[in-house]
Amino acid sequence: MSGPRIYTSESLASSTTIALDDQAVTHLVRVLRMKKGDDVRLFNGDGSEYQAQLIIESKKSASASVTHAIRQDAPLKLEIHLGQVISKGDRMDFTIQKATELGVTDITPLTSERCDVRLKGDRMEKKLEHWQKVAISACEQSGRNTVPVVHPPKSLSDWSSGIEADRKLLLHPHNQKPLVSDQSPESIALLVGPEGGFSDIEVTQCQEAGFDGLLLGPRILRTETAALTALSVLQYVWGDFR
Repeated sequence: MSGPRIYTSESLASSTTIALDDQAVTHLVRVLRMKKGDDVRLFNGDGSEYQAQLIIESKKSASASVTHAIRQDAPLKLEIHLGQVISKGDRMDFTIQKATELGVTDITPLTSERCDVRLKGDRMEKKLEHWQKVAISACEQSGRNTVPVVHPPKSLSDWSSGIEADRKLLLHPHNQKPLVSDQSPESIALLVGPEGGFSDIEVTQCQEAGFDGLLLGPRILRTETAALTALSVLQYVWGDFR
């Protein structure tokens, strides 16, 4: 296996040639200064990685000739759907990036009572597209061939009442319980709140929807720290970290 990893939305198969998008062309030709015939690795989220050779048509146009599949992701031992209340600035980008690296399968941005970020209309569509690109870039870097889906934002009440999973876990500073590892679930819904935490009413609603509090030590963690800590623990206990 050799060459940089590049995501494409095109179908991939041996002995085919695909056009590369503008972002890939810029990265390969202008930034990395790759030449015709150089090796690249391609993935499109179907779980496989493909070896290909670069075909440069011009400074702004290039394609790739796919030779063969070289690697396929192992089936995930644990499906994790992260419900993350939207955080300010680049914290949400950071959470999506690192959650992707840690093997989350789905991410739904959420709004809640203490969420300071409100997205509507075109702004929401652009932000959703941006977050999906963040997940794709994290897959390129981490060697992951399956791209988690970043779903359209929902309200906390709609997501928590409608999500289906073997275990539903809620991160908040009160009524927490240690993780019991005697039974291994196949799917988990993990709910993480905003900087200001959940209101008491929200916690009660989530508990009534089947969510249990998860104990992550004696300290109160920031929202981006809490999500990644919980994902690491879940992957170690039930997932593919061992």
